[in-house]
This record gives sequence, structure tokens and C-alpha cells, in this order.
Amino acid sequence: METYFLHHPPEKMNRDPKVMALGFFDGLHRGHQEVINTAKKEAEKRRIKTAVLTFDPHPSVVLSQMRKQVKYLTPLEEKKRKMAELGVDILYIVRFTTAFSNLSPEDFVSNYLIGLNAKHVVAGFDYSFGRQGAGKMTALADYAQGQFDVTIVQKLEDLHDKVSSTNIRKYIAEGQLDEANRLLGYPYTITGTVIHGDKRGRTIGFPTANIAVDEGFLIPKLGVYAVRFKVNGKIHLGMASIGYNITFKDDQEMSIEVYILDFHQEIYGEEIEIEWFHYFRPELKFNGVEGLIEQLKQDEVDTRAYFA
Repeated sequence: METYFLHHPPEKMNRDPKVMALGFFDGLHRGHQEVINTAKKEAEKRRIKTAVLTFDPHPSVVLSQMRKQVKYLTPLEEKKRKMAELGVDILYIVRFTTAFSNLSPEDFVSNYLIGLNAKHVVAGFDYSFGRQGAGKMTALADYAQGQFDVTIVQKLEDLHDKVSSTNIRKYIAEGQLDEANRLLGYPYTITGTVIHGDKRGRTIGFPTANIAVDEGFLIPKLGVYAVRFKVNGKIHLGMASIGYNITFKDDQEMSIEVYILDFHQEIYGEEIEIEWFHYFRPELKFNGVEGLIEQLKQDEVDTRAYFA
């Protein structure tokens, strides 16, 4: 996949004819996949390349009057990886700046669609473009001035609502990973690195991998989950805890620890993926280590039963 980072005004790069899919695409959920797959089918029909035009960072970071940090379902590197998996040929990432946000709909179309030689443009029904979202998909064909065709992908619904990044975020924040994964179309995944922790788990029979999560990911709510853990190309079952180790400390930073079932290797420094499947319980504070051990034994039973 060819990847281009654009800063307004864009350079006229890669003038090959292409079908262009538009969107921010955080999560690349089932609705986003429908947009990209529609673009791919049109590109195959025309025998030209499939391109995606997205932007970074999230518009709210630039447009908000308050300093804002956004956590993503798919931070940029993860988004790039998933775009390649979906078979996108060309990825344009526009730096979302004040100048870019102030473009008129006409200038957006001229610079980023006609200017990049899009022959067909595909986006969701609610995609908007130009200053304050003044340009709507229903009017995009008029702005095209005959230079490209337009396909509008209609709303996809599930769980009695629109399949959207907003709804998926809500489910993840509430620990409802089964619902979030249903809307995503795949298990919610974060990446990170195995780091050294207190090593207390090995003293109670539950050695865990402590994870430093890559910056930008939305973290599920505190608690214990059934997960799949990918390291060195192999997938293992596990149970993950997000919390503060409150049985032992009251002033510790939040940590993510994974007890990997039937696993006995040293993996410090390895890059890993965690796929989140099911929330079991909140973080609990025990009066002693014996109560914690009994609960962890039950968590392991629950985890094996879930994946069975």
C-alpha cells in the first residue's frame, strides 16, 4: 500500500485515476468496511486503484476550544495496518489543521478529489466536508462538475442503532466488549510492549505479562476480561486485568496485566497484541492474598469456559 502524508495545500502526487473512499475511519468497523469494499468493487470494475482519503488528528483536537486528547479505536499506525489488510492500494493522510478545516466545500473537492484524480468517490451517508461540514454527500455530485461519479453508502444498523465509532466507544467504556466486537466485525485489539512489573503474580501462582500500551488506544473500563494474546506470531488464551492492584497498593498507576493460560516463556520487550472478548467482573479489593488467589482461580475457570 502506498501511503502519502498531505499538508494543505497538497502536492499533486500520484495522478493515476482512482476510486476514492472518504472518512475518518476510526475503528474500521463494519460500516467503514462497507464503504471501502464498495470502493474496491468500483475500482475493480474500472480496473483502477482503490484509494482512501482520511485525516489526522481527529477534528475535535483542532476545533475544540479546550485542550483535548482523543483516545482512538485505531490509532494511526493501527489504522494503516488495517487499511492494508482491507486491500487499499493508496492511503492519503491529510494533516487536519485550521487551514484545512476552513476550506470551502468547493475547495476541498477541487484540491483533494479532482486534484488527486478521483474518478469515483464513495462515502457514508453522513460524511460531510468543507468548513463546519457545509458540504453534504447529497450535494457532492454537484460539486464534482462532471469530473467524478459518486456512490453514497447508506446507514448500517445493528443492536437497535447505527453502527458507529461513537457507539463502539460507549460499549468499550462500559466493558461491553461482546457488543463492541459485533459492531466492529472483529475483536477490539490494542498493541503494546511487555515490560517489567512488581513480579508479585509469580509468587501467588499467577505470573502475568505487564503491558505498556501503545499511545493513543482507548482502554476498556477497569476489570477482568477474557482475551487472546498474540506474541511472536502465536495466539494464546488469557485473562487480562485493568486496574490499580488495590489489594496491595492504593497509590499505584493503572496497569494492564495478562495471565496467559498454559504459557511459560520470558517475553520482556516483545511487541504484543491483546484481543478483548468478554468482561467478567470489576477490580476487587481483598483483605488478604488468599481471597485474591481464590478469585483468580475462578477467573481462570471462567476464562477457559468462555473460550470453550
